[in-house]
Amino acid sequence: MKKHFALSALILLVLGLCVSPVFGQGGTGTVKGVCKDTQANPIADGVVVWTNQDNGQKYTLKTNKKGEYFSLGIGAGSYTVTLYKSADDAKAGKELYHFGKVPVTLEENTLDFDLKKQAEDQAKGQGLTPEQLKAQQESQEKQKKEVNTVKALNDKLAAAKVATDAGDFETAIADLNAANQIDPSRDLIWFKLGDAYRLSASKQTDPAEKQKRLDSAVEAYQKALQLKQAVTNDKDPNATKTLAAYYNNLAEAYSKTGKIDDSIKTYQQAALADPAGAAQFYFNMGAVLTNAGKADQAIDAFDKCIAADPTRAEAYYQKGVNLLGKATLQGDKMVAAPGTAEAFQKYLELMPTGGHSEEAKAMLASIGAPVETGFGKKKAPPKKQP
Repeated sequence: MKKHFALSALILLVLGLCVSPVFGQGGTGTVKGVCKDTQANPIADGVVVWTNQDNGQKYTLKTNKKGEYFSLGIGAGSYTVTLYKSADDAKAGKELYHFGKVPVTLEENTLDFDLKKQAEDQAKGQGLTPEQLKAQQESQEKQKKEVNTVKALNDKLAAAKVATDAGDFETAIADLNAANQIDPSRDLIWFKLGDAYRLSASKQTDPAEKQKRLDSAVEAYQKALQLKQAVTNDKDPNATKTLAAYYNNLAEAYSKTGKIDDSIKTYQQAALADPAGAAQFYFNMGAVLTNAGKADQAIDAFDKCIAADPTRAEAYYQKGVNLLGKATLQGDKMVAAPGTAEAFQKYLELMPTGGHSEEAKAMLASIGAPVETGFGKKKAPPKKQP
């Protein structure tokens, strides 16, 4: 009896060892593929991540120099497969493309990434979900609308320019206001409208109408600045120069309305926006201050202009004019403020035959200073040795 029992137990043990394990019955498969970019070049050192949609398990594979990837032992199931250009992009989640619901069987599974073909398919609406296709169609419709809008605006701008060049500011204003009816979010339209109002003001004989035009110019320039400054990712390489031009013309409109302080502040903003063009803005500031009778501030503005561009002859002349206004009388003799003669002499040095050369010489004579141009002087011949 004992032997029979032992034999039975041994048989049961052997049978138990022969039973297949319950776990792992799903099995594994092999995955491979080739990854190419939009130029059909291999994506070397890229990363392909296979993510099991059922349990979240990930397999991270790297491509070789030929853009190939390969792996054994991928658990069977449904996967999301994502391509990244590099390991860093994978960490940052910057994917190039992904496939969803990719089945992995116990056989060999091939999945290639051909970004050129996939981009072409997407353009045709292939391989997209209904939501993606709708989004694509909406984007295309938006682009088409933008093209039509830009064309209409350019037509209005072109017509306004022709009218402005001909001095027909009323037509220019009408065209630009019509452009704003099409799309009021374009800063350039508002800027050109400001120009048209500002230039038309000088033609008005009624002071009230002139003031109204200048006020409209100020409002249009302010709107242009508001729209331009709201662009957080401005790809225009001339964005700072454009902004400075808006400030400059707004400053001029302020000056014509008698708002001198606002004008000076705005010219300073123009200089800060475009340091490379600061000389012009400081010169304009000096001209406004000269006309306002503020000699000290005008001299300071012309000094800033000269510092930004030491070759700007006109700035030296205007500085001299303002300094001459600070001259004093000592008996019958006029005594010029320090720097007056030097300013006029520097103008003549830079522009000996310039538009103000005769005036500069006359002013130097009036203060008893010599005319020194630094040009055209003949050297005395050397004396002969006895």
